[in-house]
Amino acid sequence: MLRPSMFGLFRKSSAIGIDLGTANTLMYVSGKGVVLDEPSVVAISRKSGAVLEVGCSAKRMIGKTPDRIETIRPVRDGVIANKVATDLMMQKFMERGNSGRFATPRMLVGVPCSTTDVERMAVREAGIVASKEVHLIDETVAAAIGAGLPITEPVGSMIVDIGGGTTDVAVLSLGSPVASESVRTAGDEITSSIMGYLKQKYGLVIGESTAELVKIKVGSAHSNAANVDSHLDVSGFNCRTGLPESATITSQEVREAIQEPLHAIVETIKRVLDQVPPELASDVHARGIVLAGGGALIPGISELIAESTGLFTVVADDPLHCVVNGCGQVLENWDSFKHCLADSDV
Repeated sequence: MLRPSMFGLFRKSSAIGIDLGTANTLMYVSGKGVVLDEPSVVAISRKSGAVLEVGCSAKRMIGKTPDRIETIRPVRDGVIANKVATDLMMQKFMERGNSGRFATPRMLVGVPCSTTDVERMAVREAGIVASKEVHLIDETVAAAIGAGLPITEPVGSMIVDIGGGTTDVAVLSLGSPVASESVRTAGDEITSSIMGYLKQKYGLVIGESTAELVKIKVGSAHSNAANVDSHLDVSGFNCRTGLPESATITSQEVREAIQEPLHAIVETIKRVLDQVPPELASDVHARGIVLAGGGALIPGISELIAESTGLFTVVADDPLHCVVNGCGQVLENWDSFKHCLADSDV
């Protein structure tokens, strides 16, 4: 995680790129790079409505707060679910490390390709707290740019961005999606599947943070995954006895637990492939699929997708930062990429 003090590097002329994700919010400042990578969580006083903590500090409070404090994840399934909390979180992220509020002349925000006009308006309004000029870019486009794919050329490039709330799949050419689909099955659904599996098999109830740790430590999508023999001791309470209890969870069990959301992701990829024109399909067959987002880090997921589609599949370099780095490249090369924006007139 980058230090909040890096916000002192902001200049009044700096443009900002935002990946406002379900799990994390990332921020890019022109000329400086990525200066923020924090969980999209805010802790608020129920009595006064004041913000108590944001980011990592707020995430550590999830499931551990007294009644007077509420922890909120304001972005759900890739869209703003709580506008007030999102605005407060954005303000704190923008102010962090500065003596006063920071204004930027231009802001670029990544959005899932399936968001509605109303949902996109909510994102614009959240950005207006810091900038009067707010532009949107499809996350698949930003992720592909951040992954180094030649999306402005007349060739087909396929990107699969597995985030916290959505999986966005697209085949891109000449700066825009030719075929795309967004499904609200991603990291959160995978985490929920682990929680449900442990409750059903062991009667063990665990929290979201513990399930996320299981996913990270022993998650596995394919039997050829590098961590296929790993295991983890997990503690919670037994829903049958109501007493604290622990169980040892193996990578094989986690793989079994997350089959349903993984299957949904694979089926989405296949549906998008079915929509691709023949000439671009030939390009995709030759060039393969690139994975981005936090879900791309699940061991064995590239092998699973390759086996299911018959296409070469690779995880992008630095998949967690593909979207925000793509936003940054657009800001740094505005004239070359502005036609790639979701609100472009071109």
